[in-house]
Amino acid sequence: MAPSMKRPTKPEMNKKMQKPGNPKATFMRLLGYLGKSKAMLAVVFVFVLFSSLAGVIGTYFIKTVTDVVLPEIIANGGKDMSPMIKVLVTLGLIYGVGVISSYCYSRIMLQVAQKTLNTIRRDLFNHMQELPIRFFDSHTHGELMSRYTSDTDTLRECISQSFVALITSTVSVAATFIMMVFLSPLLTLFVVVMLCFGFVAIKILGAQSAKYFREQQKCVGEVNGYIEEFIEGQKVVKVFCHEEKAKADFAAINENLRKAATNAHTYASVLMPVMGNISYITYAAVAMLGTVMLMMIPSGSFFAISLGSMLAFLTYTRHFFQPITQISQQFNAIIMALAGAERIFEIIDTPVEEDDGYVTLVNAKKNADGTLTECEERTGIWAWKHPHGDGTTTYTEWQGDVRFHNVTFSYDGKKTVLKNVSLYAMPGQKIAFVGSTGAGKTTITNLINRFYDVNEGKITYDGINIKKIKKAELRRSMAMVLQDTHLFTGTVRDNIAYGRLDATDEEIVSAAKLANAHSFISRLPEGYDTMITGDGANLSQGQRQLLAIARAAVADPPVLILDEATSSIDTRTERLIEKGMDKLMEGRTVFVIAHRLSTVRNSDAIMVLENGEIIERGNHEDLLEQKGKYYQLYTGQFELD
Repeated sequence: MAPSMKRPTKPEMNKKMQKPGNPKATFMRLLGYLGKSKAMLAVVFVFVLFSSLAGVIGTYFIKTVTDVVLPEIIANGGKDMSPMIKVLVTLGLIYGVGVISSYCYSRIMLQVAQKTLNTIRRDLFNHMQELPIRFFDSHTHGELMSRYTSDTDTLRECISQSFVALITSTVSVAATFIMMVFLSPLLTLFVVVMLCFGFVAIKILGAQSAKYFREQQKCVGEVNGYIEEFIEGQKVVKVFCHEEKAKADFAAINENLRKAATNAHTYASVLMPVMGNISYITYAAVAMLGTVMLMMIPSGSFFAISLGSMLAFLTYTRHFFQPITQISQQFNAIIMALAGAERIFEIIDTPVEEDDGYVTLVNAKKNADGTLTECEERTGIWAWKHPHGDGTTTYTEWQGDVRFHNVTFSYDGKKTVLKNVSLYAMPGQKIAFVGSTGAGKTTITNLINRFYDVNEGKITYDGINIKKIKKAELRRSMAMVLQDTHLFTGTVRDNIAYGRLDATDEEIVSAAKLANAHSFISRLPEGYDTMITGDGANLSQGQRQLLAIARAAVADPPVLILDEATSSIDTRTERLIEKGMDKLMEGRTVFVIAHRLSTVRNSDAIMVLENGEIIERGNHEDLLEQKGKYYQLYTGQFELD
């Protein structure tokens, strides 16, 4: 079977986490997803423009009030307040447009964010369905789940808030800068010089913050994976009293996350007060310089400034640094989101399971001359549809003849799991594999359905190299009952029908009876409509196994693979379903992996594996006569580990 996953050591994890990403490429790719909502984004940009300009234009009215309106009111002795009323009404309309625009673009961006995440999640999930088993054997469930949870959540916040805030701040900075140049080019030049110091701080602190935000996202995946692993294995932890060990291991992984998050948010948090202090210094310096200009430069000269212009400029100075600080903060949020997006795209970019097969399995009927032709109806006759290069197509009746020809295989390219294995399963035969754990029993079944491909040699199915058969068709011709059963949330009926979605109620009940599951199902509160949740937490392990067998029975496959299928069923129940299993296996090629030798006694051939090699083969009686390893196992002289 596949080698167990090795959790990386802390140095390995840190080395992996510090590996730089490619934020630019990730950002452009994310823009591609956002580009699918171009019309909505265009409307958002218009509203953002209105909202940002409303604040900039409203501030300019300080100059108008100070230099024009107030002198006019003072001149008429306060008898005519209409100029001030006009200014206030105008300001009310301007800021009203700004408020409405802010509300509109916020609502629209929420829709854009959810639509984009919907597409990303769909692409991620759909792509994962196309990935090979090798991928899932090398990634923990929690690590993969973090892509759907924490990573997508950071993306949601980024799209709905940070992107808009970034655009709003950019427009505000640009418009404010134009107004500042218009009011006083000299003071604007001084502000730009002070701003350069702020950019240096942003560059230094932002680079450090970005590195640790990427590290934080990877640590989140590690923590999620570890938590899920130990939640699933909590019984084992309790049985072996490893609570303290689990706590210590979790504390170490959690500490990595704490350090990364602390560093990331420390640099991000320091940025705002640094920029704030620079803005305060600039504001005070501009006030002093503006006062000097107001007193020393004669009115009418190029660098002259009025009182209203200076007051408006001071307000713009505060507004100028505020969006720049917001931009730097949004960059941190965007960088964290890009780190999450990078992890999502890493999965989406993982090469899918290759399938160069072209032979398919079809329903067929026999003609009067004995030839086969394809038909739509389920006839009970299966045939391999084999197109050829010359344009012709041949149909080979399915026989269930599976053969290994000098097969050698390794999962990691280092340790050889199967060594030059040759075997055959004649149509309708029951072939059993016995041997110690790690001998290669499950690996053989993994190769039959092409969860993995052989390194050397070949496997043929009715004389056809299985690499020529489409994987979906190959697997459709087989059903597997695994040692570790998995049930989905839904009714008992739904879980049995998972073997064949178009199965009728009668076929589902018949399959349940065949697996001897009908009796306990009938005693459930809602019978076949009883809801199953939590991977069958409301059922015993044996009942779950019976449903898995029923699921294989309703699939009615030509080939059946039983990998410790009765391991969770007590001996009494095993005897009860033996006849049903025999009926299920009639006319099918069956591969059985079992530790209980009683379940393989009636096999046509028994293969004894050791260290990836077949050391004995024959039926039950033949192997007992040989008095080899199987004899030792059967008589209790040697036990399977």
